[in-house]
Amino acid sequence: MPGACGLGLLLALMLLPVVSASRPGTVFRLNKEVLSYAAEAGKAPLQNALQVTVPLFLDESGGVFQPTRIQIRNVDVSHLQLTFVADFGIRLLAATNFTFKIFRDPEPLHLLLPIALLADTSVEQGSIGTPVVSISSCFSIFDKAIVFDGRNSTAPAMLAPLQSHITAVLKSKLCLRISNLVQGLNVHLGTLIGLSPVGPESQVRYSMIDTPTITNDYISLDINAVLFLLGRPIVLPVDTTPFVLPQHMGTKGAMATVGLSQDLFDSVIMLLQKAGALNLDVTAQLNSSNNPLNTSVLGQFIPEVARQFPEPMPLLLKVRLGATPTVTFRTNNATLQLQPFVEVLAPASNSAFQYLFSLNVAVNLSLQLSVSKVRLRGTTSVLGNVQLTVASSNLGFIDTNHVQTLMGEVFEKPLLDHLNALLGMGIALPHVVNLQYVNPEIFIQEGYVVVSSGLLYQR
Repeated sequence: MPGACGLGLLLALMLLPVVSASRPGTVFRLNKEVLSYAAEAGKAPLQNALQVTVPLFLDESGGVFQPTRIQIRNVDVSHLQLTFVADFGIRLLAATNFTFKIFRDPEPLHLLLPIALLADTSVEQGSIGTPVVSISSCFSIFDKAIVFDGRNSTAPAMLAPLQSHITAVLKSKLCLRISNLVQGLNVHLGTLIGLSPVGPESQVRYSMIDTPTITNDYISLDINAVLFLLGRPIVLPVDTTPFVLPQHMGTKGAMATVGLSQDLFDSVIMLLQKAGALNLDVTAQLNSSNNPLNTSVLGQFIPEVARQFPEPMPLLLKVRLGATPTVTFRTNNATLQLQPFVEVLAPASNSAFQYLFSLNVAVNLSLQLSVSKVRLRGTTSVLGNVQLTVASSNLGFIDTNHVQTLMGEVFEKPLLDHLNALLGMGIALPHVVNLQYVNPEIFIQEGYVVVSSGLLYQR
């Protein structure tokens, strides 16, 4: 729980976006279920914010003006309710009890003043592409003060002017404090445009592209994802058909529902491919135990290798992805298709590598997705057999049936290890500091992914 943080930080839970655009497209819905969590967590910060200073009261009940000091001893937010207001923003309704100590002779006077606070917060798109919140209206409703003097007596003569003095002061100060609290949220929402790593030398940055859609049940944001390679933005083609998340998706009662289109995954995979992050070199040490990646083993299937390399030598596989991998989503099923080009090389006498042959490879992978804290991660496993065809050869004719088993053994595991390490880094979902997704559930649909999750804010 946030505890000492400002209510503005807690309201950030209600404005958290996730990657979106025409391409790549994502829709983020923060459902009304998050409001009770934010309200409960927001009581203590609101109480702290409402601790204002009350100036001296000029008491003339004795016939002479007497400056009287007033101190707020305690502010108790007994009830805090947050609700979405369709086509506008968020409404805050708080029931509070202010305890005052009036320093007067011969004994101090203690008052309890119930105050109801009502504030409407609008949500707009800022000039730098971040959500901007502001108080559009605020009201303080004051009840009659209750005197605590141990005798349950009627109010003294000074009570009416004293309450009028306190009311006049608090009417302006309380709404100003709430406004400052909400304005402070904009500083934290500004961190959404920071760069987040996707892979080596590649990043993603997020910004709003339109005003949010607000209903009585949720707030929905469209966010643009700008991908960077070596600090330079990658220009993506614009999809004229925007991604639309169906109305009722995800887990009932989830705080957040995030729809991630296939375009997002295609764009991230394309970025990794352009960065060369998907390429790898598979090497082996000659003295390693049970190592099939050497000329001796390969020579059992290709006689020309045994002739050229009578002594065992380690092989090198250069795996390069010239074509962008393809991500496909079907109901309850996600796959990743790769078409790597593999060169097989062996050490030459001059310390360089000698080209032996090359293969066109087709690999179908099952893609499993998960969310850890704020990152969407992936793991893969091979579906079916790896398909091989010989692209070219310096060894004459090669029967792929002979090398299929060997190449599958020495190629599959390094490829999976490399991909899973890379996809395991994940892509950071937009978030404010100290915010995490908790108990997420992932649903694979035709052409998109839905993440339903709770949210947790911790200092």
